[in-house]
Amino acid sequence: MQQDLLLMGANALRKAALNEQAKEYILSNEILFKTIKKAADRYIGGETLEETIVKVQDQNKQGFKTSIEFMGENTLTEKEAFEASHEFVRIAQEISKQKLNSTFSLDLSHIGLSLSKDLCLNNLDLICKEAKKENIEVTISAENIEVTDAVIDVYKTASKMYDNVSITLQAYLHRSKDDFEDLVQQNGRIRIVKGAFATPEGVSIARGHALDERYLYYIDQLFSRKHKCAIATHHDLIQKEVVALIENYKPNKDLYEFESLYGIQNEQLRILKDQGYPTKIYFVYGKEWYLYLCNRIAEYPLNIFQALHDIVN
Repeated sequence: MQQDLLLMGANALRKAALNEQAKEYILSNEILFKTIKKAADRYIGGETLEETIVKVQDQNKQGFKTSIEFMGENTLTEKEAFEASHEFVRIAQEISKQKLNSTFSLDLSHIGLSLSKDLCLNNLDLICKEAKKENIEVTISAENIEVTDAVIDVYKTASKMYDNVSITLQAYLHRSKDDFEDLVQQNGRIRIVKGAFATPEGVSIARGHALDERYLYYIDQLFSRKHKCAIATHHDLIQKEVVALIENYKPNKDLYEFESLYGIQNEQLRILKDQGYPTKIYFVYGKEWYLYLCNRIAEYPLNIFQALHDIVN
């Protein structure tokens, strides 16, 4: 019964994350924005790149590599897409200028994919070109199932021109088995996540043992093929199984990295770092933190109580 309620809550939060009207209402209501942002602050770098860089520098000093993402998606005008692209160019410039041990990631819909594939490719070209100057990795993030084909097409096109672009694969999608065989032919790193978006029935694998096994299948395949990968999960049992795979395959340390989101079970990542495994903390920043907060709580619905505590304190 309790598990059913948790799953019901998680699904509701994922649907809420996609509710544009709710997001716009929160962003336009100053009091509500400030109140709920108290809960979001636990998981985000800040509202600005400058705030985030301070936290990134701190994690770098502690021995963690980092990733930075400017939050946003589904831009509605070319102007918005260009402004977002310029911010990602600025991220690349600041990583170089501040000598940060960091990569960065982005949603293709944030830089124009919802408007036009050509517009998106042009903007991605500007971003990757700037990042390539210092060989900074640019990771294309996962998005909802409706744009998966377009995301993969853009990645494959970009990866022909740039060797510093990588892709995120969602293990819970049934289609990912076929997508994997396509993506592994490219040279870019494949970042494996479980998947956080609500999907129609029959499209994805529910959280549980079957999904864990599918996730580990992809990591095993990447190690066996000596392909660059990122193990992006907070699941301690999966992390332990991956450590066993590492001991078996003994891959070079530049081929893999364990990744966790800032503010979520980072102590597990610290243990892996102290054991000598490559680790990365993933930061997001910006004002569009609503979707991100909903998805973080959806991953473990009991975190709603932590969010309430953060709001009232």
